[in-house]
Amino acid sequence: MRRSGRFARSEDDSDINLTPMLDVVFIMLIFFIVTATFIKQAGIDVYRPDALTAEQKPTVSVLLAIGPNGDIWIDKKRVDVTAVRAHIERMHAENPKGTLVIQADRNSKSEKLMAVLSAARAAGIKEVAIATES
Repeated sequence: MRRSGRFARSEDDSDINLTPMLDVVFIMLIFFIVTATFIKQAGIDVYRPDALTAEQKPTVSVLLAIGPNGDIWIDKKRVDVTAVRAHIERMHAENPKGTLVIQADRNSKSEKLMAVLSAARAAGIKEVAIATES
């Protein structure tokens, strides 16, 4: 039985259309995926040296770790010293505005650190930082 008057509703008005809400949620999901920055990891955990003047680097394109026994890790892979420059160039080409951050273990030899720094200079990277504990 239908009611007449000002408060009368038809059968079609009782459904809620969820399509616009799902469209908005889907677009927001795409936006967050595209704009997200992913945490880069070198591949091993190192005990970084202490520093009083440490500062945060906003964009990192290459994260490199030097272990206590001198092994070099880039992108969760162990890399030979002779191949460091090629890996740095490849990863820097993906994000040219980023910097190189070296996580050198406090027990590692400075010889490996200097080899990585010279490879970065040969690759044309101007921004190089050494990670420390603050």
